Amino acid sequence: MKQDMIVILDLGSTVNTEVARKIREMGVYSEIHPHDISLEELKKLENVRGIVLNGGENRIVDGAAVEISPELYDCGCPMMAIDHPTAKCDRKLDALPEDAVLREFVFDTCQAQANWNMKNFIEDQVEQIRRQVGDRKVLLALSGGVDSSVVAAMLIRAIGKQLTCVHVNHGLMRKNESESVIEVFRDQLHANLVYVDGTERFLGKLEGISDPEEKRKIIGSEFIRVFEEEARKLEGIDFLGQGTIYPDIIESGTKTAKMVKSHHNVGGLPEDLQFELVEPLKQLFKDEVRACGIELGLPASMVYRQPFPGPGLGVRCLGAITRDRLEAVRESDAILREEFANAGLDKKVWQYFTVVPDFKSVGVKNNARCFEYMVIIRAINTIDAMSATIERIDWDVLQKITDRILEEVENVNRVCYDMSPKPPSTIEFE
Repeated sequence: MKQDMIVILDLGSTVNTEVARKIREMGVYSEIHPHDISLEELKKLENVRGIVLNGGENRIVDGAAVEISPELYDCGCPMMAIDHPTAKCDRKLDALPEDAVLREFVFDTCQAQANWNMKNFIEDQVEQIRRQVGDRKVLLALSGGVDSSVVAAMLIRAIGKQLTCVHVNHGLMRKNESESVIEVFRDQLHANLVYVDGTERFLGKLEGISDPEEKRKIIGSEFIRVFEEEARKLEGIDFLGQGTIYPDIIESGTKTAKMVKSHHNVGGLPEDLQFELVEPLKQLFKDEVRACGIELGLPASMVYRQPFPGPGLGVRCLGAITRDRLEAVRESDAILREEFANAGLDKKVWQYFTVVPDFKSVGVKNNARCFEYMVIIRAINTIDAMSATIERIDWDVLQKITDRILEEVENVNRVCYDMSPKPPSTIEFE
């Protein structure tokens, strides 16, 4: 069943995702598109019931106000403008509308149906995957994280044995992460799983690279190369499955949106990609991905596990990656996760991790001066990963974590707690 859609056109707003989420929470699907979408492109979108022109503080570009193509006003869909004084619309608003006003536009003006839910979404995606793939085969990048796990479940439902999962250990995994992936997917779920140990290959490519964008793109590009090599060992692999989600696309930038950062599965893909992509979650926010996983029957322990970036610890070992700092990140992260579980915080805090910067500070160990690294702890709560607040951790818990890190992790003499929300910070440091 195809869901009705409300299209949000970005004319410089900073609250596009807020509007999109408000509409989705009403049970109606919504998507964000750039202001310069053409009428032809708009008509290719299915079941569009209405359009929101979303202006804002970024509406002026190079001294001129961005505008939609005049032909869109004749597309036949009702339009509402937020903070866009010159628009020719059914309704104009000066600020983000109250829920009642937005609801009136969506249901009364646009006559949209509240048919956006996970059951319908899964049915649509399964149908779309089968239509896209046919009798051919898909290679899935399986990190073991929430996104790729839900994609795996979706693809198994859609195409079954036509799916081959590949887990690449790039040497940037958390402690015992790869072992856990193998145990869950190969031994418990009986997936067709190929394991590749690419530790030396990835770390060699990353040696001396300090720019975070370059690191992400190297990791993303090398991932594709590994998959291409594995695909050549198999027969009939024409598609690459990925756990791309909506915030990845939004943050990586569009034709008009400012880029926050590129994601390895969006901005890091090589131009000569040999696969056609299968990305069934690219329309979902993070909380919707989890809801989708539950609807697909995945265990809650898997669906609500800690988020982990595609580049792994590579973006938590800040600057040029060195093996000693990488090990410090891995070991301190394991301590943090263990102590959060002991304190019951693993079920309360959305994401928590450690990072190690690429500089040292003076300290004292064994009655002698030392010059070693620091570990920074970050713990945040969020719904959709587009904004985040800081978790207030009990002092005794923080003290125990600090004591353990300083005692058990080599080359570390200082522990700090990050108090920065998103925005202005991002969830990850790089």
